[in-house]
Amino acid sequence: MNPFKLIKNGMVDENPTLVQCIGLCPTLAVSTSAINGVGMGIAATAVLIGSNMAVSAIRKFVPDEIRIPIFIVVIAGFVTVVQLLISGFAPALDKALGIFIPLIVVNCIILARSEAFAFKNGVLASAFDGIGMGLGFTLALTSLGAVREILGNGTVFDIKVTPDGFQPALLVILAPGGFIALGTFMALFRRYQGWLAERRGLAAPEANDEGCAACGLSAFCSIDKREGTQEGVSGEPAGLKGSVNAGAGIGPIVGGSV
Repeated sequence: MNPFKLIKNGMVDENPTLVQCIGLCPTLAVSTSAINGVGMGIAATAVLIGSNMAVSAIRKFVPDEIRIPIFIVVIAGFVTVVQLLISGFAPALDKALGIFIPLIVVNCIILARSEAFAFKNGVLASAFDGIGMGLGFTLALTSLGAVREILGNGTVFDIKVTPDGFQPALLVILAPGGFIALGTFMALFRRYQGWLAERRGLAAPEANDEGCAACGLSAFCSIDKREGTQEGVSGEPAGLKGSVNAGAGIGPIVGGSV
């Protein structure tokens, strides 16, 4: 186990927001300011680390048939603790994030890492995976929130950074601006990955064309479109195989999930 590789994997290679494109609902909703991004990112990171470690610790005692409900119960326990802490020590942040704190329970990032990594690896490795994924999520949220806050309000972390006479673009902090900013960030991040691969003499990352089969959650939520029925996909997920090297390129587009 290489802790630094696991952390880098979550921050860059398999960044949950900019590469895997999961957990986009809270990303778009709370990234109107940098402080909201930091708060949501820290909350999700704490839940990721705790739930990953707990799932890894009990994985040998959990029947495959009921593992998903058990994962959700474990995640819900950590989310409850985090929500109580935030409401007690940071009520303003709790009010700003609103319903998106309890909705961490069904955040695809948390559930995907429990299913794709923690359920197949040791406690320590799962903890570092949670740290990496949480930091990647936090950096994406904070960067997106900072840019939207500067362009839409002229401040960052509530500190004025624009000159007098600056006219904020209200569109940027509204829903359409969130989609535009997120798409721009994804494009720039993909360009960065291509540049990094070129420097290392590697092939440029390409978009995953395996559809639902490439998602870490496909084992229980994929749809066989040819038959029009709900059907699980057997075998190891192609995009999230529970290893550090999985998804070294651009991951699947599975947006729209909480």
